[in-house]
Amino acid sequence: MIRDKHLHDVKTMIRSATREDKHDLASLMHFETYVHRHLDYRPPLECIGEEPFVVLVQRNEIVAALACPPDPPQIAWIRLFAVSNKISPEKAWNELWPSAQEGLGQYSGLVWAAAIPIHNWFERLVKQDGFEKTHEIVLLRWENHDLPEKPERSSPATIRPMTLDDMVGVQVVDQASFVPVWQNSRDYLEVAFRQASVATVAEFEGRVVGYQISTSTPMGGHLARLAVLPEFQGRGVGKNLLYDLLIQFHRRGARAVTVNTQHDNLASMALYEHSGFLPTGETYPIYQLALD
Repeated sequence: MIRDKHLHDVKTMIRSATREDKHDLASLMHFETYVHRHLDYRPPLECIGEEPFVVLVQRNEIVAALACPPDPPQIAWIRLFAVSNKISPEKAWNELWPSAQEGLGQYSGLVWAAAIPIHNWFERLVKQDGFEKTHEIVLLRWENHDLPEKPERSSPATIRPMTLDDMVGVQVVDQASFVPVWQNSRDYLEVAFRQASVATVAEFEGRVVGYQISTSTPMGGHLARLAVLPEFQGRGVGKNLLYDLLIQFHRRGARAVTVNTQHDNLASMALYEHSGFLPTGETYPIYQLALD
């Protein structure tokens, strides 16, 4: 994808990012003011080579980049939008987003583009192009001194460490537990597992019926994902996964564990609050755009 334009007598080119751009993109991400990064396990630069990942070039210099390759197949999360101080975020967005949409047209079965705009300036940009707020993510925090009591109700499943061989079963649980916008692909789950500090599965009669994946943070840990097969929900599986996780972080001396969940996911909110998690007051909006 290569396109030449002239903006205010400055030759501008839009093209796909390449491996040779990695250093320049890293500088753009780490040293510029206007940078949106998806809340994700996967570093945005690992998406180079996947489409769409487009850059805006002026005078042979990358001044903006936008990446939103679909993963899972139905959803194109905006994983990176970064802009240098040589161009306004509005102008960069208005150039790159149409090109990214064109790139998304090659995928069949793609339903939504989506973003988690942490910054107000990026929220304004997606809203102007028809993205609508559909959910809100709530951040909760558990303090180490408030260790929950062991669940009274025993679970039918056994908790054990996750292995790479569990990925097929983990993906089955993930697909069954979440609507498409929140599902994870097999590749993404493997990336999450490899980066995990604590990853466990709940197993019943040789079958994975639940799992959790957590990472380390400066304060202790972050529960990134917890899911239980629908037919096993309400049977203590989630509580036991969560209790085991908190015990492990407690033994490591973690000061706190955080978790994000949708504000309207009442079952998850009840589970976490029952285990001592409290809202921090931080929230993040979810915006979605239906794709033709």
